[in-house]
Amino acid sequence: MAQRDRLKALIPRLAGHRVLVLGDVILDEYVIGTATRMSREAPVPVLEYQTRQLIPGGAANPAANIVRLGSTPVQIGVIGSDHEATVLRQVLQALGIETGGLVVDPARPTTVKTRLLAHMGLRFPQQVARLDKLSREAIGPTIERQVRARIGECIAAVEAVLCSDYLVGLLTPSLVETVRSLTAERNVLLAADAQGALEKYVGFGLVKCNADEARAYLRRDLQSDDDFAQAAIDLFQSLSLTRAMVITRGAYGITVAKAGGQAAHCPAPAVTDVYDTVGAGDTAIATLTLALLAGAEVEEAAMLANYASGLVVRRVGNYQPTTGELLQAVEAL
Repeated sequence: MAQRDRLKALIPRLAGHRVLVLGDVILDEYVIGTATRMSREAPVPVLEYQTRQLIPGGAANPAANIVRLGSTPVQIGVIGSDHEATVLRQVLQALGIETGGLVVDPARPTTVKTRLLAHMGLRFPQQVARLDKLSREAIGPTIERQVRARIGECIAAVEAVLCSDYLVGLLTPSLVETVRSLTAERNVLLAADAQGALEKYVGFGLVKCNADEARAYLRRDLQSDDDFAQAAIDLFQSLSLTRAMVITRGAYGITVAKAGGQAAHCPAPAVTDVYDTVGAGDTAIATLTLALLAGAEVEEAAMLANYASGLVVRRVGNYQPTTGELLQAVEAL
């Protein structure tokens, strides 16, 4: 079967799975205005307010991607006892994502990333500034016990656990160890978007990082395909992974390593209208996880992730492509 036909056959099989998404949930706020003039007070543009958008971010974005691809996420994370927590719950519920797995920690704020964007005559508004409201303190023992209990309640009914680590305090080494121990006797795929904290995910099935994170972790320069191939193999072996080590490389595609010391490069589709890379990594890990559950080979999963991410970077902010959009992108292969 030709590669395109094989990928097309896999896309409908991304649906119907149940994935526990554990990680740092974030409310992404986009405040958009029209740039009218430069301020007299500082060298910044003055924006006249147009609209405000609220989008699931952080670990909530892979969950939203899973929904759009026809599967069911079980969202587990930590929020504050504040107005933003209420808003985040509403945003998730509007997408059909259950919020019963969100644990309230009154001692920390709900993580919010506010982006200020300016319309300046271009197709999409341009980001002017970003303000983050967050705590990077690790969750305390009481909250961790509550999160562990939520995981225990859900683990029997899922095919995979996807850890989305935004380094905002939830995915402590002990909590990750809980995930390993609770799935040790079950056929559950463990996947992680490690954001550079790779050492926490020893023994997982699938781990993803980007090119800069791989360079920083390995403490060596990576430039060529061969450099990244060896890096992926080294990470696969040092982390004792079972399915795949994935390094995303933007316009250069994805390099994967799998058992047996094998590595492969999956080129990215040609995308000439890149507007925003926010959320592309979340889409990649969600697609990779679902594709492996659907029976895809590692290289096939990476190709689907490339095409899905290519759809995201054509939009501003987190965007979750549908199976129909993914099918159209593959048909153009």
